[in-house]
Amino acid sequence: MYLKSLHLQGFRNYREQKVLFDAQKTIVVGNNAQGKSNLLEAVELLATLKSHRVSRDRDLVLETAETGQIEALVERQYGPADLTLTLRKQGRRTAQLNHETLRRQLDFLGVLNAVQFSSLDLDLVRGSPEARRNWLDSLLIQLEPVYAYILQQYNKILRQRNALLKNLRDLHHTQTPTAPTSQILTQLALWDAQLAAHGSRVTRRRARVLQRLTPIAQNWHSCISGETEQLAICYRPNVIWTEDEATEVQQAFLDKLEQRRTAEYFQGKTVVGPHRDEIEFTINQTLARSYGSQGQQRTLVLALKLAELQLIEEVIGEPPLLLLDDVLAELDPHRQNQLLEAIQDRFQTLITTTHITAFDAQWLQASQILSVEAGEIAFF
Repeated sequence: MYLKSLHLQGFRNYREQKVLFDAQKTIVVGNNAQGKSNLLEAVELLATLKSHRVSRDRDLVLETAETGQIEALVERQYGPADLTLTLRKQGRRTAQLNHETLRRQLDFLGVLNAVQFSSLDLDLVRGSPEARRNWLDSLLIQLEPVYAYILQQYNKILRQRNALLKNLRDLHHTQTPTAPTSQILTQLALWDAQLAAHGSRVTRRRARVLQRLTPIAQNWHSCISGETEQLAICYRPNVIWTEDEATEVQQAFLDKLEQRRTAEYFQGKTVVGPHRDEIEFTINQTLARSYGSQGQQRTLVLALKLAELQLIEEVIGEPPLLLLDDVLAELDPHRQNQLLEAIQDRFQTLITTTHITAFDAQWLQASQILSVEAGEIAFF
């Protein structure tokens, strides 16, 4: 897989910019707030349809424009693919594949695969459970694009079920307390069944991908730490199940929903399901979130990112792109070397940096070097 060109129009601080990639490694140099990260963010959007920095499309469009567009030409083993994503300050985005507008954005996913590693990812270990769930979900979407639809359906059901529970709680507070009516209980039972059906699809896929990712991450972690530390990754689903079989997992959901019924009435929201899952990282049997040093946490995140690259390559049969957003400055020389050695020429890599001196002469010779200033890109 190779990204041949990227064309930005009205995206972030880029008014009009086209970049042709002619080397396996591209180093993007510039001061902060000039547009280096924006370039990588554009590639991330083409790969996942999401930005790890903002959630609204309007924030991705140039301030003086109404629409922004990202276009890329990607070379795959089965041939070239032209991707176009149009973002709007008002209205829905549109996606085109080979110049044909897609009715389902799901069909856009899986054409370009990329692993993003930024300084923000260092919060993956010590951040909230939601950050770890989002990380795992983003990986799953690249491995199995239909998972984006599964997750979307689950979240839609969750919102509607929460609305019913909130109404039930508000009704309880504003009137003389009474038991829920049979009509409300019937509605809730229908939402219970749907939550169990779609929630089981989410949790089973999360468990499977972690089962595949964990030994790869452990191997990388052992290598980077010099075999002095042992990494364990544990999936802690909110609904506990033991057998990876649809009806068994759905029944586990229904049983727990019944157990937590009173709590849900009181809180006015759904407290059961994969939106409350946790992924635990431990180093030498100690929770990395609570007790890991900064060096240990950086080693862990680096191992996870290298494992993502390897797993995506194994599943799709081609190496994904690697996007390194100003992350080298966050790593000590040993971890920098481990990362750069792992990359070699195996993955097309886009690296942003404020100082070109972070790279040795061999890397600079083998790389295409771009400089960015105020949304303008020039060859170094």
